[in-house]
Amino acid sequence: MFEIYEKLADYIVYSTLDLQKGERLSEALHFIIYDTLKIFTLLFVIVFFLSFLRSYFPLEKTRKILSKHKAVALPLAAFLGVLTPFCSCSAVPMFIGFVESGIPLSAAFTFLVASPMVNEIALGLLLSLFGVKVALLYLIFGLIVAIVSGFIIEKINPRNLIEDYVFELKFGEGQIEELTIKERLKFAYNNVNEIFKKIWIYIVIAIGIGGFIHGYVPQDVIESISKNTGIFAVPLAVLIGIPLYSNSAGILPVIQALILKGVPIGTAIAFMMATTALSFPEFMILKQIMKPKLIAIFALIVGLSIIISGYILNLIL
Repeated sequence: MFEIYEKLADYIVYSTLDLQKGERLSEALHFIIYDTLKIFTLLFVIVFFLSFLRSYFPLEKTRKILSKHKAVALPLAAFLGVLTPFCSCSAVPMFIGFVESGIPLSAAFTFLVASPMVNEIALGLLLSLFGVKVALLYLIFGLIVAIVSGFIIEKINPRNLIEDYVFELKFGEGQIEELTIKERLKFAYNNVNEIFKKIWIYIVIAIGIGGFIHGYVPQDVIESISKNTGIFAVPLAVLIGIPLYSNSAGILPVIQALILKGVPIGTAIAFMMATTALSFPEFMILKQIMKPKLIAIFALIVGLSIIISGYILNLIL
């Protein structure tokens, strides 16, 4: 599918620049050129397709669906989380909107976990870098982590750990605007442009770092680190990922290079999940609506779910 990009990278590196195969610089440059072309192409296609689907699920419609189908609210919340845009700055109004609509807290927390962790950017990059199997497993385990986390959090009865004003605010009924196919296509195209403007530089930087690792970091160094950390590699990866503030675009090309050097896929994916679903900036924003105890419980449950997923993925991949 991407043979033309492989040939183009070969032509630029080995013919135009006259570098030799096997050299560190040529390996790094080839990695950067090929991955940049491949990632941007797949990301455009997948973001466009999922953005088109997203046009059928605006926030108001998402709230109505979840409040109407409470019996299956958890899987619905996880699925809609994949299709619905999320950033830390929108966490507060979205969470309040769900609670105000009478949506179970378990579904609200499930959505809160699924949206940043399992999104079109993550799936697009995983598909382009690791193939269908890894992308599908990430989707499945990401949804499981979100659903399990939401289920467990509700069991501890967190209502008294959420700020009182969250239950007092009223948004009222919003109107759901029906779009034509042309408008949905325009929405998808505009969303692709908006996302690319925000993340393209992070992708390029991440691919550059990945290219450096691929070309200059000896494989035995990475393998030695993985071997020395042993059974603690997955929880260590999660703990390292939490303080970092990055999205999928900024971390996946680096993870690809590490995996090529010998880091287990489950360990790498656990690191990515922790980086996207748990971060200090997100905790600071959630502090506006949750008491510190609930934030700690939220981080502990999601973190443990990610660690277990990492171990399982290491066993099956």
